[in-house]
Parts: sequence; C-alpha cells; structure tokens
Amino acid sequence: MADRHIEPDTPELRARWGSFAWTAENAEKAKDIIARYPAGRQRSAVMPLLDLAQRQVGAEENTQGWLPIPVMEYVAKELDMPIIRVVEVATFYTMYNIAPIGRFHVQVCATTPCMLRGSDDIMAACKARGLHKGHTTEDGLFTLTEVECMGNCASAPMVQINDDNYEDLTAADMTRILDELAAGKQPKTGTQLPGRHTVEPVGALSTLTAMAEANHDYRGEW
Repeated sequence: MADRHIEPDTPELRARWGSFAWTAENAEKAKDIIARYPAGRQRSAVMPLLDLAQRQVGAEENTQGWLPIPVMEYVAKELDMPIIRVVEVATFYTMYNIAPIGRFHVQVCATTPCMLRGSDDIMAACKARGLHKGHTTEDGLFTLTEVECMGNCASAPMVQINDDNYEDLTAADMTRILDELAAGKQPKTGTQLPGRHTVEPVGALSTLTAMAEANHDYRGEW
C-alpha cells in the first residue's frame, strides 16, 4: 500500500474549510445516522459521518472527496469526541482520503489473488497512462492508490474507481476504462468478461457432485 500522508493543517486550509458545516440535506442525514445508535454510544457514528463529510467535500470539488483537518474537527464536535480519535479512524481506513485527490480515485488491489491474476499488469497500464502511486495527474483527473483486498477475489484482478468496481480486468481493459473516464464517458462497471454477470463460474456451471463423479484437474484453469 502506498504511504498515506495527512494534508498539513495550514492557514490556507483553515481559510478554505474552517467554516465547514453540513448542508441542510446532510444535516438531516447526520441526525438520522446518529439516531441509529443507543444513548451514550453516539460516537459509533464516526465512520458514516466521516463518509458523509467526505462526500460533501467531494460535491464541492467534483471529486470523491477528502477530509481536511477542520472537517474532521467538525465531525469530532458533532459527536463530542476528541479530534485525535476521529483522525485515528480517518487515517486507518483507506476508504477515507486524507489529502486532496483527483476527479477519479483509482484504487488498484494488489493482494495475493489479484496479484496472481495480473494486478501488476493493471498497475503497469495505469503507469503507461501517466498515473503514479500516491500522486494525482497534472490534469487533476486521476489519483492512483495501491490498496489491500477489497473482497472481489473471485473476479480478480479488480480496481475500485470512486464508488464503482471494475473486475476481471486486463491491461487493455484498464487502458480503455481510463480513456473513457477521461473522455467524460461512463465505462461498464463490474466484470469485464463477456457473458459473465457477477462471480458465477466462467464457462459451464459446476457442482461438488460433478467433481465427485469425475476427478477433474482444474489446475489448467487457474
């Protein structure tokens, strides 16, 4: 995973985000989120509130959003918890961006299943397109991050771009997806294999019964 560095708390940052407050719509959402938790346990709402705050920042910047320190302070005050506890959550989970990002946050999974299925090729395709780990492209379009398992092992290799997953990728798929996003198009999400819909077996369906009847060697298909 690429190193993550929190954006420094500068006067300029304060000037931009020091007056952060919920929009009217998000204020109602925050109220509903906090109400899910029993009395005395409101701090448990920190994760969904951070997500909500990140999305509000993203709506202003036309990106996935990120969490400036003043915004995290706002969430801390909302939940009556020390700011350091909020920062600990935001810096631990890669779902929270702790520095400004581009229009599209490209998160490439490089954990073992994706690595075995070609995540190095996916990363190389990103690099060939001008993306570099931990950096945003000069045009502000793409930020590239290497992350740990995102739970799509059966359709590896995969990437997550903002809120969408792209699975069963090849380097050519990755290049096409980046080009389409840059052109203002919406690429097909999910699996990129023709005829596959989710994570059902590629080709004919199989069962444990069939495997018992014929000792099929699957190694050539892995």
